[in-house]
Amino acid sequence: MVEVHESELRILPRHDDEVVRTLGRLKATMGDARARLVDTTMLYAPRSGGVKRYLLAKQAWLQANRPAIDHALVVPGARHAFRPSSGIVTLQSPKLPFGDGYRWPTSVKRWGAWVAATNPTVIEAGDPYTPGQGALEAGQRAGVPVIGFCHSDPAALAALHFGEWAKKPVQKRWARLFKQFDRVVSPSAFIARRLEEAGVPDIVVQPLGVEIDTFRPDRRDREWLLQKLGLPASARLLCFAGRPAREKNIDVLIEAVQALGDPYHLVLVGAGTGLPPEDRVIPLPYERDPKAVARIIASCDAFVHANDKEPFGLIVLEAMACGRPVVGVNAGGVAETVDDTVGQLAQRADPKVYAEAIEALFERDIDAVGMAARHKAVERFSWNSVFEGLFTVYAEATGRGEFVTPAEQPAYQ
Repeated sequence: MVEVHESELRILPRHDDEVVRTLGRLKATMGDARARLVDTTMLYAPRSGGVKRYLLAKQAWLQANRPAIDHALVVPGARHAFRPSSGIVTLQSPKLPFGDGYRWPTSVKRWGAWVAATNPTVIEAGDPYTPGQGALEAGQRAGVPVIGFCHSDPAALAALHFGEWAKKPVQKRWARLFKQFDRVVSPSAFIARRLEEAGVPDIVVQPLGVEIDTFRPDRRDREWLLQKLGLPASARLLCFAGRPAREKNIDVLIEAVQALGDPYHLVLVGAGTGLPPEDRVIPLPYERDPKAVARIIASCDAFVHANDKEPFGLIVLEAMACGRPVVGVNAGGVAETVDDTVGQLAQRADPKVYAEAIEALFERDIDAVGMAARHKAVERFSWNSVFEGLFTVYAEATGRGEFVTPAEQPAYQ
C-alpha cells in the first residue's frame, strides 16, 4: 500500500483533525491487494454533464461486471470527505467564479498525495488541469500506470474565450502533459486528430456510451409536455439539454428557431439559465434526475445540437436512445455519431443553414428516423461494449487480468 505518513502532511491541505480522519479512513479501507481503478477529475460538479455521467456509469458497470475490482473517485468538493459506500473522495477546493458549481484545486502535489493514498492499481485522469497533473504525481509515487482520457480540447476553448492568441500556448501545454501519460484515450477521432496535431502519439479512440435502460423511447409523453408548456398539439418541439456554455452555440439554435417561426418551439433544459426572454424559446431548469431528462427529451420531436467543436456529445447519444432524431453540425465529434440515417447535419453552425437542416428533417418521417437512432444507440453505444473496450486498455497497461476477466474465469493473458 502507498501510505501518506504524518511527515508528509505538510504538503496536504489543512493539517488538522479533518485531514487526519479522512486519511485514516482511506488507509483503513484501501489497504488490501485488490485491483483498484482510481478516476480523478475536476469536471465533476452538481450540474456536470457528460464526464460525470460517464464516471457514474463506469462505477455502476464495475459493481455489476467486475466485482473483484475496487473503484475510487477523487474530485473537488466543499470539504475533505471520504464516503466508503461510494468510493468517492472529495478534496476541499475553491469554487470557480461563474463556474456553475465547478471547483479548481490549487496544488498539484497535494492532489497527487491524496490520489496516491487511495492505493491505486491504475489511475485515469479526466482533465489536463490540477487533477490531471496530480494523477501523474500519484502515478510516480505509487509506481502505477496513468491513463489520460481527453474529454475536451482546451486549446479550442482558450481561443473561443480569449482569442486566437491563446490557442498555441495552451496547445503546447496540453501536448506536453498528455505525452506523459502511459496511455491516451480519446472519445472521438475529432479529438484524436487534435492531439496528433499537437504531437501526442498512439491515441486509443474509445467512444462513450449511453444508459439505454434510462434513456428509452417509452418515456415519451408528448401530451404531458405540451400541457406543461402550454402549447397546442400542432407545435413542433425541438429540445436541447446541457450547460449554457458559449461553445454550445445556443444563440445559433435560438436564431434558427426564430427564423423558422411557428410552429417550431425550442425547449432548453438547463441551457436557458440567465437568457433574456425570447419568443418560441422555453427555458426549463436543470434536471438532476436522468429519468426526468429522458422524459423531456423523449417527449419532444427532435433534439438539436449546434456545437461544431463538440469533443463527443454524450447528450446526443442519450437523445438517440430516447428514439429522437438529431439535428447536428457536420463537424466535431457529433458528426461521427449522427448521419442521415438518424438525423440531419447542417454544413456549418450558421442560423440560416441550421434552420434549413431542421426543415429538411421535418420533411421526413421523423418517427422512423427516431427508431433508427434508437437502434444505432443500442447496437453501437451501450455502456457494456464501451467499458469492455476501455478495460482492455487498463489490463494492457497494468498486466492485471481482473480488468478484462470476471474473477471466476481464467485470467487475462
